[in-house]
Amino acid sequence: MEENKMGVMPIDKLIMSMSLPIMISMLVQALYNIVDSVFVSQISENALTAVSMAFPIQNLMIAVGVGTAVGMNALLARSLGQKDFDKVNKVAENAIFLAILSYLAFLIIGLFFVEPFYLSQTDIEEIIIFGKEYMTICCCMSFGIFIQLMFERMLQATGKTIYSMYTQGVGAIVNIVLDPILIFGVFGIPGMGVTGAAVATVIGQIVAGILGIYLNQKKNREVRIQMKGFRPAKDIIIQIYGIGIPSIIMQAIGSVMNYGMNRILISFTSTATAVFGAYFKLQSFIFMPVFGLNNGVIPILAYNYGASNRERVIKTIKHSIIYAISIMVVGLFVFQVFPEPLLRMFKASETMLAIGVPALRRISVSFLLAGFCIACSSVFQSLGKAVYSMVISVARQLVVLLPVAYGLAQIGNVDLVWWAFPIAEMMSLGMTIFFMIRIYRKVISQI
Repeated sequence: MEENKMGVMPIDKLIMSMSLPIMISMLVQALYNIVDSVFVSQISENALTAVSMAFPIQNLMIAVGVGTAVGMNALLARSLGQKDFDKVNKVAENAIFLAILSYLAFLIIGLFFVEPFYLSQTDIEEIIIFGKEYMTICCCMSFGIFIQLMFERMLQATGKTIYSMYTQGVGAIVNIVLDPILIFGVFGIPGMGVTGAAVATVIGQIVAGILGIYLNQKKNREVRIQMKGFRPAKDIIIQIYGIGIPSIIMQAIGSVMNYGMNRILISFTSTATAVFGAYFKLQSFIFMPVFGLNNGVIPILAYNYGASNRERVIKTIKHSIIYAISIMVVGLFVFQVFPEPLLRMFKASETMLAIGVPALRRISVSFLLAGFCIACSSVFQSLGKAVYSMVISVARQLVVLLPVAYGLAQIGNVDLVWWAFPIAEMMSLGMTIFFMIRIYRKVISQI
């Protein structure tokens, strides 16, 4: 087979060719996230709060799907770099098996644990009703997102990121189009409210998953999937999760953090929780491109690590950090200058604006530090040290952010709580620099 472009193309051009399609598709995904909440906010503030409170479970779902796919991505790309094409196919087949198991776990959550989850956060009946409607559908029909994530990462691992842009973009567009139709009722279809938002979400995911399967079968010639007679390979599953579990834990911690912040904020008012939910939707428009950059860089680093090309590994690291920080500079500017117009998209009341404007300005102070840390996490994951990212994430969100937020909340001023984010990011920066020096000495310098 001809040399893969990840081993020969100039680094800047390679990063752009690998990352730009993913960044565009994730921007579309972020747009869908915002539009989804904008439509829901037209129903009521309680509806927006209910969808915001669903984030911990949705984030856990994405954590499991993305974490497993990250493990598959890095292992598959490394096997390509080593020219071990038989292992490439086995990695892909076992990854599909793990995606199915992941769906079954969230089917159980959707059937039995949604109501207790909401009751643990609030006793407001309308929020609980909206939340049950939304989350039950999202969990029980979540097979689409697990299939979508796995097949997208297969395309990314072999350098065909343009096709993963198609899957994410089509899925998000389907969702955006269906949202107003199913939420409010158009073309003779009765309005379903929050239920309609959930149905639009899962239909978009299923369409993206089907397209991902099709594109892999037709366009991804470096991977041959034959599930007939498949038997799980214990050694490959261990390797996938050896890389993926730290990523799963790292992202799942976000669910714990979000759940804890919801509990802290709702002690002030449910509006503060709605503000936090709106912030997460808005910040995804800044963070998603950085995560897209990461997704494009991971297979580049893993491939050249497998091919023992130290020069290309170092150059990729330097350039990805510069790009990530540049994106965050734009995000910082937008959040500092335009917080009120951003919140008004969610039909923000004066109370919501009074809480939300300082919230967006204070949290966004952490963006520049976060850009550097996120870029470095791709280095840890692709070079087999994903546990570093996990340790940093645990420390930032559980050891620092939540305790600091809780302590500031005791003062009785919700505006102070938002400073917990920049404080936690400062700690994250220090740990990231320490681990980068360590991985350079023990791994990169030894290539």
